Amino acid sequence: MNAPDADRKVPSVTTTGSPSMLPTDPVTTPKRLAAWPLSGLVAGALGLAVAELFVGVFDNFTSPILSVGDKAIDLVPVPLKDFAIRTFGTKDKQALLFGIFSAIAVVALLVGFFGRRRPALAIAGFGLFGVVGATAAVTGRTGTASDALPSIIAIAAAIAVFLVLRRSILGQPIWPRRSEGGPVSRTTAGAGGDVVAVGGSRRQFLVLAGGAAVAAAGIGTLGRWLQNSAGAIARRLAVVLPKAKRPLAVLPMSVGVTELTTANPFFTPNKDFYRIDTALVVPKIDVDSWTLRFKGMVGLERTYTYEDLLSRDLVERDITLTCVSNEVGGILMGNARWLGVPLQELLAEAEADPKATQVVGRSVDGWTSGFPMSAVTDGRDTLVAVAMNGEPLPFQHGFPARLIVPGLYGYVSATKWLTEIEVTTMEAFDAYWVPRGYAKQAPIKLASRIDVPRGLSTIAPGRTAVAGVAWAQRRGISKVEVNIDSTGWREAELADDVSTDTWRQWRFAWDATPGSHDIAVRAYDGKGTLQTEERVAPLPNGATGWHSVIVLVSDN
Repeated sequence: MNAPDADRKVPSVTTTGSPSMLPTDPVTTPKRLAAWPLSGLVAGALGLAVAELFVGVFDNFTSPILSVGDKAIDLVPVPLKDFAIRTFGTKDKQALLFGIFSAIAVVALLVGFFGRRRPALAIAGFGLFGVVGATAAVTGRTGTASDALPSIIAIAAAIAVFLVLRRSILGQPIWPRRSEGGPVSRTTAGAGGDVVAVGGSRRQFLVLAGGAAVAAAGIGTLGRWLQNSAGAIARRLAVVLPKAKRPLAVLPMSVGVTELTTANPFFTPNKDFYRIDTALVVPKIDVDSWTLRFKGMVGLERTYTYEDLLSRDLVERDITLTCVSNEVGGILMGNARWLGVPLQELLAEAEADPKATQVVGRSVDGWTSGFPMSAVTDGRDTLVAVAMNGEPLPFQHGFPARLIVPGLYGYVSATKWLTEIEVTTMEAFDAYWVPRGYAKQAPIKLASRIDVPRGLSTIAPGRTAVAGVAWAQRRGISKVEVNIDSTGWREAELADDVSTDTWRQWRFAWDATPGSHDIAVRAYDGKGTLQTEERVAPLPNGATGWHSVIVLVSDN
C-alpha cells in the first residue's frame, strides 16, 4: 500500500496500447484532498461508536469518552473547576463533554489529513488516542486492567475503517482481487492486453463514508441506550414507595411568601433542583442488583438491598441542601422533603466502633465524601434517603439511595448513587475534594439572598416587594434586614419557620421610585449572630458576604 506507484500514480482506463499515467496526484488532487480529513473523522466516530456498543453489551466496562472525562474532572485544578461552575452552572458536564468531543473531532480530522501519504501516521495517531483512553480507564477511581479493552476495540475499529476509506480515495480496490493466474493487483488486464483500473470512485468513497457515518450514529445511539439501561429505568418507575412511619403534615401556605411562589417555591421541584457532582453521565443503577455495604470499623459488616431499605420504618424530613461552590447570591441550593432510613440505625446494626470519628460515603463511580461521626450522633436527621418530594430519587439526584446530612455542604456529605459506607477516623482517610484544597469539615455558613426583583431588572414605580431566602442549617434564621441605597437597615417580614434545617423565606415592602437603586440583604441566625459582610470565595469551605442587586425603576 505504501509503494510510490500505488499511492501517487493511477493508471487511466485505455482502450488500446499501454496504460497512460494520470497527470494528477490522487493524494493531493483538490477533489480528493477534502476526503482525507473526512475519512479520519468518520473512522474515529465509528471506532468510538463500536466501543460504546461494547460497553453497552458488557456492562462491566466504562465508555472511553467517560473515562477521559472523569479523569479530566479528577485532574482539573480547583480554580478551573470553580470557573466552570460559575460560567456554566449545572451545565458544566455538558460543556466538558462538548469540549472532549470537539477535541476528538479536530484530532481525527488532522489524523486523516496527515495520514494521506503515510498510513502509519494515521495508525499512530489513532493508537495514541487509544493509549489516552485506556490509561484514563485503568487509572480511574474504580479502574482495573480490563477497563482498557473498550479503548483498544475503538482504535482497532477506527484504524480498519480509515484504511478501507483510504483505499477508496486512492482508487484502489476495497477488497483485493486476483487477475487470472496472477497475484493480487489493483489492475486487471482488459481485452487486447489493455490495463483497466479496478479501484473505487468518488461516488464509492461518498457511499462508504456516508454509510460509516450512519453506522456510527446508529451503533453509538444503541450503545448509549444499552448503557442507560432501559431495564433500570423501568424498574425505577415500578417502585412503590411505602409511607413514612410518621408522615409529616402538609405545610401551610404561611411557610412561603406569595412573591416567591414562581421564582423560588418553598420546596424546590425535582426537575429544578441543582445538580453538581463529578459524574459525567448520570449512572442508571438497576435496583435488582444494587446493594449498600457497611464496612471498616464495624463489629459486623452489613449489606442491604433496596427492598431491605424500603421494608424498614422510614422517616420524612424537610432539609435544605447547599453546594460549597455556591457564590454569594448563587442558586446552587434547594429544599426538599426527603424519605429515608436514619443512618444512626444502620450504623448501630453494623456495630460501629465508638472510637470511629468519620463516616465515608462511596458512590458507584468511586467518588467519596467524609463527615464527622458526630453528625450522626448529635441528634440531627442524617438519612440514607430513597425518595425526594414524594417520588423515588430521580437518577440525577442519586437513585436508588443517597446520603443527606443537614448542616453540611454537599461535598463532605451528600453522596449520590450510594453503594458503600465506611466507618473510620478523620485521620485515616481524606475524601475526594479534601486533597484538592477544600476543608475537611464544612458546616454550612449563614447566608441570605435576594430573589425578587432580579438584578438589573426593570420594574414599575410604586409599592413592590423585595423577597428572598435566608439559611443557616442547624441554627435557623431569627431576623432578616434590607438596606436600600445605603439608607439604613430595616427589618423584613419572615415567613413561618419550618425547622432549623430548612431555608426561610422573607419579604420587604418597598415604595420604589424612578431611577437606579442598590438593594442589599443580611440575616441573623437563631442565636442572634449577624451574617458577616466580608466577601470570601467558596474555596476552601464556602462563600460569605452580603448579597446585593441593582434594580432599575421606570419613570412611568
